[in-house]
Amino acid sequence: MTSTTIGVDPVTVEIIRNALNSAAEDMNATLIRSAYTPIIYECGDCVVALLGADHQVLGQSAGLPIFLGNLETCTKATEETFGRDVWQPGDVWILNDSYLGGTHLNDVTIFGPVFVGTELVGFTASRAHWVDVGSKDPGGSMDSVTIFQEGLRLGPQKLVSGGADERALMDTIARNVRFPYPTTGDMHAMIACITMGEKRLQEIVQRFGLDTLTQARDEIFRQTEALERATIAAIPDGVYTAEGVLDNDGIVLDAPVPIRLRITVAGDTIDFDVRESADQTTGPVNCGVAQAVSALRVGYKLLVSPDLPGNGGSFRTMTTQVREGSVLGAQAPAACQWYFSHLGLLIDMVARALAPAVPERVAGASHGDSMIVLTSGLDPRVGREFVNLEATVGGWGAWQGSDGESALINNVNGSLKDIPIEVLETRYPLRIREYRIRADSGGAGRWRGGNGVIREYEALCDCSISLWFERSRQPAWGLFGGEDATGPEVVINPGRPDERRMLKVNGAALKKGDVVRCATGGGGGFGDPVERAEADVRADVLDRHITETTAMQRYGVGPHAA
Repeated sequence: MTSTTIGVDPVTVEIIRNALNSAAEDMNATLIRSAYTPIIYECGDCVVALLGADHQVLGQSAGLPIFLGNLETCTKATEETFGRDVWQPGDVWILNDSYLGGTHLNDVTIFGPVFVGTELVGFTASRAHWVDVGSKDPGGSMDSVTIFQEGLRLGPQKLVSGGADERALMDTIARNVRFPYPTTGDMHAMIACITMGEKRLQEIVQRFGLDTLTQARDEIFRQTEALERATIAAIPDGVYTAEGVLDNDGIVLDAPVPIRLRITVAGDTIDFDVRESADQTTGPVNCGVAQAVSALRVGYKLLVSPDLPGNGGSFRTMTTQVREGSVLGAQAPAACQWYFSHLGLLIDMVARALAPAVPERVAGASHGDSMIVLTSGLDPRVGREFVNLEATVGGWGAWQGSDGESALINNVNGSLKDIPIEVLETRYPLRIREYRIRADSGGAGRWRGGNGVIREYEALCDCSISLWFERSRQPAWGLFGGEDATGPEVVINPGRPDERRMLKVNGAALKKGDVVRCATGGGGGFGDPVERAEADVRADVLDRHITETTAMQRYGVGPHAA
């Protein structure tokens, strides 16, 4: 099973590198194909990873970047709580504590050890969004003020013991959620996912031998660290800062939430300091330290090593400073349901801070938020309760040499997708009346920011809607003369006497026939708009990315552009 090889040749290193990443992709495919709820099998709100015995990432699938280098916090927390001897063959663990995993309680992590014979060789882990975890409102609450309103909170607990289900815990979970059948289905899909990962990692160890795998791992980590250090060393030493604000915390609506970032580059090291950010808030915009670190890692990786898969060699040149008790380092019983809004802002702020040093690498800000639409009620077609949670796409920022992309999920969510219209209308009593690009929402620039979208829902029965739309107070900013984007807006029953405008609301009543028009923000522009090529402006008008009015006012190109 083991090898006595002193060194590993480069070909073997590459084979093992790709085998580990392929194993993670197999895990992800197993989860998505086995899941019961659209938020996993359609939207892909999940991520998986293979970890070494020392909790370092060996391979990670495509998924949500905000979980980057974060799954290992769950295995580490379990080991710190119960000791190294707690790991036994055939065991599976579960955890969703916001202060350990960093996210909201709906993000459940299921993980387990991998043994070859009697030797612990690593771990497999998966995290996925569960549609309901027993919060005070179906699917999640926009107005929670304590973690105890947000659902069932689990520290590290054994879900499967020696291959046998822990039925008491599974029953406890099923009794504390509104939709036990699909929830337990997703739970078992995650168990199948980590079992697949266990099998794949065992195969790799048996094929190459543990010594060879260990040497290849060390070489992969060394290469990653060396590349990242070289990139950091090329950034001029200095202190770089940026500041941003959230609209509010959902409870105290007239109080913006400041996020402050200080980056120090010294040689081949880089430090990210967010300790001057706001104290933890009353409303649910807080996150645990682990998630703040993950967001900073995303911002770092976008600039330093975007083409390299994340692994245990990543981020060794990076340090972080997060203050306990802040909005980025929440302590119990802070509410954490919508933990991601300030994280998307923070990722954009990394680029804003470092823009003077690496202008060729940065982009204008993105629309930045998940823009959540959550509907719930009784579906008269089947006589059952339903809950549907959907993230909405928007515009990304432009960069040197390219316009920003339109209609993409925000930078927190990576490969997450919105629910296809056909699936949404089949599964839920809703109709999509309109879905299109929101012209003029991207910031003007030599390179134009991407546009947001307009997505209009019609309620086909009486139900309720909850909304979480952010970044209206500080829409996506432009860089180097590029202009800011247009922020989001939501209108219920536009043009009718009962028209209402809101960005955040919990459980607002909808009557059959009511319409909700959601418009998301665009991305920031890059460079002075007057330098944009006239042909590009004309093409934008023809493609309906901008209107003739914007072509004239922002770019100085007259009606002949149409």
